[in-house]
Amino acid sequence: MKIPTVARLCAAALALATTAAVQASEPPRPLKVLIITMFEPEATPWISPFALTQAVPVPGLSQDAPALRCNTDDVCLLTTGMGHANAAASTLAVTLDPRFDLRKTYFLIAGIAGIDPAQGTLGTAAWARWLVDVGIAHEIDAREMPPSWRTGYFGIMTRGPGEKPKFDYRTEAFRLDEALLQKALELSRGVTLEDSAEARAYRRRYREPAAHHPPRVTQCDTLAGDTWWHGHKLGQHARDWTRLLTDGEGVYCTTQQEDNATYNALARAAAAGRVDLKRLAVLRTGSNFDRPYPGQSAYQSLMASTQGQTGGFVPATRNLERAGGALVRDIVARWGLWQEGVPR
Repeated sequence: MKIPTVARLCAAALALATTAAVQASEPPRPLKVLIITMFEPEATPWISPFALTQAVPVPGLSQDAPALRCNTDDVCLLTTGMGHANAAASTLAVTLDPRFDLRKTYFLIAGIAGIDPAQGTLGTAAWARWLVDVGIAHEIDAREMPPSWRTGYFGIMTRGPGEKPKFDYRTEAFRLDEALLQKALELSRGVTLEDSAEARAYRRRYREPAAHHPPRVTQCDTLAGDTWWHGHKLGQHARDWTRLLTDGEGVYCTTQQEDNATYNALARAAAAGRVDLKRLAVLRTGSNFDRPYPGQSAYQSLMASTQGQTGGFVPATRNLERAGGALVRDIVARWGLWQEGVPR
């Protein structure tokens, strides 16, 4: 009984060795665009429009999405898994895979987010200039913080709220390439975004003018942290923290978990000469508001968001492809120009 088992093991080892040898003899595949999503509902809207029918397994990816989805135009889609750790690990795994040439690849992070009703509404598509990490901080429970403080969150190694910390972690805030940002805005501003009757009804409960408008393409900045926070007071902290860490340049708009971690993985790959960080764009769409409407508690608002009662989830996932797809299609159609950098 042992001989067949040994034979099978030898055959499997030979097959792996043969595959590795074949891959080593092939030149790396250059990709035009790598779309980075975090979970399946963000990935699904891209598959049919871009004919992402090729499955390319990559060692080190999430067990829930162990393969890239690619097409014949050298556009691929990565689903990293949710949260900082998954996003960084999966992104780095792809960038270090020798089968891909990513030196001229454009990267598009495309995910849903909570949104500040002062900046947008359910379904709004927001291109980021700044990526800010809200999780790198000291925290004192609000019940124990000094009476004069507005929040118990403050920068590491600082003495209190409002004092900008040193960027000792080197991941606290990143500014994206302005030329690519402006091109993404130019290409996507005219697209028709999806809406829903449920989202229209829900947004009418808010007083902020930006929350009342139908979804549109805009520019405002995104805040990353693994804690799913909610409410007016934490929302104000998000606004203040974004301004503080960007020296007043950033405008908080969307809240999500992964973008600073994904950027840092790409930065590590860039340091190894494998990617160009100027070729990264970040798109977040509003699936829920980050705070309650008048008369609603923060807890009720959070439960409505997590239980799909706002009507924004489906439009937000589909608007990732509608807004982001405009950029991807232009890159592919005019690759002769894009491969040398953002066309003027």
